[in-house]
Order: sequence, then structure tokens, then C-alpha cells
Amino acid sequence: MEPRAPGEVRMSQAVQPAHANARGELSAGQLLKWIDITACLAVWLFFFFCFVLFFTRVGQVITIKAKVTRAFSTSMEISVKVTVQDVFTGIEKLVSVAFSTFVAKPVGKEKIHLKPVTLLTEQDHVEHNLATERRKVRLQHEDTFNNLMKESSKFDDPISDEEEGMVSTKGTVVQSIELVLPPHANHHGNTFGGQIMAWMETVATISASRLCQAHPLLKSVDMFKFRGPSTVGDRLVFNAIVNNTFQTCVEVGVRVEAFNCLEWAEGQGRHINSAFLIYNAVDDKGEFITFQRIKPISKDDFRRYRGAMARKRIRLGRKYVISHKEEIPLCIHWDKSKQASLSNGNVEALKTLAAKKGWEVTSAVGKTKLYTLEEQDVLSVWVEKHVKSPAHLAYQLLSDFTKRPLWDPHYMSCEVIDWVSEDDQIYYITCLIVNGDKPKDFVVLVSRRKPLKDDNTYAVAMKSVILPSVPPSPQYERSEIICAGFLIHAIDSSSCTVSYFNRVSASIHPYFAGNIGGWSKSIEETAASCIQYIENTIDDRFTSTF
Repeated sequence: MEPRAPGEVRMSQAVQPAHANARGELSAGQLLKWIDITACLAVWLFFFFCFVLFFTRVGQVITIKAKVTRAFSTSMEISVKVTVQDVFTGIEKLVSVAFSTFVAKPVGKEKIHLKPVTLLTEQDHVEHNLATERRKVRLQHEDTFNNLMKESSKFDDPISDEEEGMVSTKGTVVQSIELVLPPHANHHGNTFGGQIMAWMETVATISASRLCQAHPLLKSVDMFKFRGPSTVGDRLVFNAIVNNTFQTCVEVGVRVEAFNCLEWAEGQGRHINSAFLIYNAVDDKGEFITFQRIKPISKDDFRRYRGAMARKRIRLGRKYVISHKEEIPLCIHWDKSKQASLSNGNVEALKTLAAKKGWEVTSAVGKTKLYTLEEQDVLSVWVEKHVKSPAHLAYQLLSDFTKRPLWDPHYMSCEVIDWVSEDDQIYYITCLIVNGDKPKDFVVLVSRRKPLKDDNTYAVAMKSVILPSVPPSPQYERSEIICAGFLIHAIDSSSCTVSYFNRVSASIHPYFAGNIGGWSKSIEETAASCIQYIENTIDDRFTSTF
């Protein structure tokens, strides 16, 4: 048996029929209860968010491990990991990952200062550092959300009044009332947070099922926020409604109000909790169902619709800063004898990425649009820019990577180390420090192609390669570009659309997470700098001819 780490708490439970949902799988509400108990709700739970990775069936055994990752002055972060074991094979899988924040309550007037967590392993140090990043995301969540909502009001939503198949969320409204009894409360008389979360999950599941007309599967929980306590004897009113859909995902919002006897008589409750739960649904073949698009009608519908878009953006950015993922190198060894196939493969990979289905608009500001695409745990980014420049001139400027530090603030240097051919060069690139790490460096193959007949799109593709003559340096963190580059499409003789794509590797997540999440604008700023560089260079060339 794996030894228990110092400071770690474990719970093991056999999944019984009473714990299951209609599909015979462990109910997400029951899992939330067990996670809450393991994380020890003797102190006040303030924030909680959870990612569900796999589902557990009746007869399997789950183990929940909870551990304090970092203590701040009066709060602490608890990391919870849930694994499932098949009793016949003994094989274990990670089921869920959750993070909760607890706030220590003082006894009397004396202030509390928590002792720092003792770090024993390398993984302890990694999680300790990441806890700071997660805390930053939590603290700036409200400001980020408000900024994104203001930003979204400046441009039109991608909603067509004439689009068929769009549905209203009116039929997804669910209300439920629960009476808090002694078994639902802790020794202080306050309702267990896990019990409240389980009730919230129940009404959210019903709401989602009314839209998809199938059994929804909880994918993740977006930050339960406990605003105040409820006690034995309170009536809890749960209201749920679908806010928006995103292809194979649907977001359901749940609001909880508590009423004591007097408040109930007066109709004035206390808002004690809000959360947003994200679901998938599968058909009879086990394939994910694509949800119908939501058509907001009322002012409140639009508020919830836009809010769901903002939360999705924050959620996507947060996903790539809340956990540590070791990167498996994918780059290939450079072999000059295979130059043609490596170069063609580089360009084809870029065009294949651009042609994928499922790209979603994340933001639209001025001349720039930001799209994202999630496939499993792989994130891809597409930045689209409209430029007042002939396509062939924009192609010439962007394919010369030695000039990229002039407009891209992330690049410190970029030099050619192997001029393979007119259309293929290998560059050595250094980039700035992000999140306190060492600066990063890359060795990349850049392949460029002019349009073929019956085409007006220029391509500049880049991909990391391994070159023995340029080994990793202790001064830099050798990083990888899986697939990236520019596709330049001519609009007319004097303007073009420049699209930048990047299939984001773990090593460059820090450059993108904040932008996607909405608490950084460096992508938009870099895009604006790129547009200005191209247009100013074109103007200078035009002026110099007269």
C-alpha cells in the first residue's frame, strides 16, 4: 500500500447502489459530500472548484486524498485528488481534482497567523508555488469577470436572429426547497458545505437534462462561493437555469437562498451560495451530444449568456495555471536528408490545425479576434488580425523571424542558425521570463510557402526541432513549439487577414493562460504591435519611393 504523505488525509469508500445516479455511476453530489468531509469542513469553506475526469461505477472503490498545499496569513489551500480502483484488476485511475480555500476563524479577539506548511518533496514545492498562482486567480476573479463583461458589451455577440435550431432557456428553470435537519449540520450547527453542494448539483443536473433530454454528466464545477452560513431549521431555496451552451458543454447557474422562520414569513432570504456547473451529455453510442445554441431574449437572459462566456474564458485560462503537468517532448531530430518531408509536414500541420472544427470566439477587440480550441487537454489559440497591407508584403515581413523582436515583446532574440533553403530556416529564439522561471529558449524550423494556383493564402509554419549543435543551456529552459505559424489571406490588393495559430505546449502555457483567462492583454497588445509594424513598414516603403 502506498504510504500516506505527512499532513495528508485519506478516505476510502466502496460505491454502493445508494450512491449512484440513473446511469449506475457514482453521483457527483455524493462525491462532493465525500470531498467536503475529507477536506474537513470544521473551518469555513470559502471557494471551491473541481474538475471531474472520469466516472465511477457501482462496485468500485474510490480513495480521496486531501492535503494542505500552502498556508497564507489567515487562509489555506487544500488540494483534493480522487482515485478509483477496480476491485477485480486493481487498476487505479484519477477521477477528480479539486481545490478548496479555508479561512481560519479566530476565537475571541486574538488574530490568527497560520504556520507555513513543511515542504518535504519536490512535488510539495511545485504545488506550494502553484498555490500562489491559484490564489492570484481567485483574488482577481471578480475584477476580471467585471472587465470581461464590460468588454463584451462593446461588440456584438455572434448571434444570428435568423439562425435555426436556437432554443430559449425558459424550460430549464428548476426550483427546489430543502429543510436543514440535524444530520445535515456539523457540530457548530452550520449546514455541511458538502450537503449544500450536493443539493445544488441535483437541481443543476435536472436543469441540464431538460435541455439535452438525456442524462447529463458533470464535467466541472466553477468555483462554489460560500457567502454566509445556514443553520439547522433553515429552509434553503435552490434556483437553477441553463445560462449558455458551448458545443458539447452546457453551463448551469445555481443560486441558493436561506430563510429562517421570520425571513420566510417576510419573503426576505439570505443569498448564501452561488455556483456554475458544467455538463456534457452522451448519446446511446457514448458519443458526446452537441447542444443547441441558446437564444437569449430578455435582458436577464443576455446578462447570463454573456456571463457564461466570460466565465468560460476565465475557466479556460485558470485550467492551465492550477495544476502542474510534465511535458513529454514531441519535437523531432532535424535530418537534412529528410528536409522535404519535414518541411511539408510542418506546413501541413499548420493548415490542419487551422481547418479543425470547434474554434470558439474568446474575445473581439478592434481589428483583432481571439479564438480558442480545446481537444482533450490540448489547448490551441488562433489570433485573427485585419491588416491594411498587401498579402505578399505582410508575408515577407512575418516570414523573416529575425525582425520579430521588433514587434513581439515576448521575443528577446531570434537568429538564423541554419539557412536550409530559401523557404526553410532553423532559428534559435530566446524569450522573456514568465512567472519567475528562467527565460525560455527554442530551436525551431520555420517553413514558408507562397500560394499555389487557385489559392490566395500564404503560410509561415514553425515547429521545434532537435539540433545537436545547439544543446540546452543551463541559463535557459529549453521549451517546445508543437505547431504554430501564420496564414495570410488576401482580401484585396491593399489589405489582408493575418491569422496566427499556436497549439500550446505545457512549457508556453504561462504566455497564454492570463490572456485567455482575461487578466492579461498581452496577446491583444502583441497583435496590435504586429499590425502597426506591418502597416508602418508598408507606409515607409511607399513614402521612400516618392
